[in-house]
Amino acid sequence: MKTLLTHREKPAIKMGNAGTPKGNPMLANRNAMPTIAVKDLAVAKKFYEGKLELTPLESGEEDVLTYQSGTATLVVYVSQFAGTNQATACTWAVGDEFDAILAALKGKGVVFEHYDLPGLTREGDAQVAGDFKGAWFKDPDGNILHILNR
Repeated sequence: MKTLLTHREKPAIKMGNAGTPKGNPMLANRNAMPTIAVKDLAVAKKFYEGKLELTPLESGEEDVLTYQSGTATLVVYVSQFAGTNQATACTWAVGDEFDAILAALKGKGVVFEHYDLPGLTREGDAQVAGDFKGAWFKDPDGNILHILNR
């Protein structure tokens, strides 16, 4: 026997703490979208497409570039505040390809940052702790970018 709902009847939906339907977390199942401020879009385009080899997408907006990066989209936009972030803006988990990607980036002229980080030791351009490897570099506006072997 089927139960039909009239236009006035609505099934009860249990809501989570944040007002989202239970079992469908608000952001947990969504891709994050790194959004990086730059001063000069032409310079940024050369870096993100040329050195990082990101795939450009149609942005549909002036002063905005969008790129495919795995299953996520990376947004690069013009801002007067470009380069003021002093923390990591974007991280790529590159897994077992870490060493090859680090070498390829270095071969394209990417200069790696060397930080004195607690618990990490430097091996070439990589920061290492046990089986963890990470490397940081900057885009032309000074935004800090990061690759790691996870």
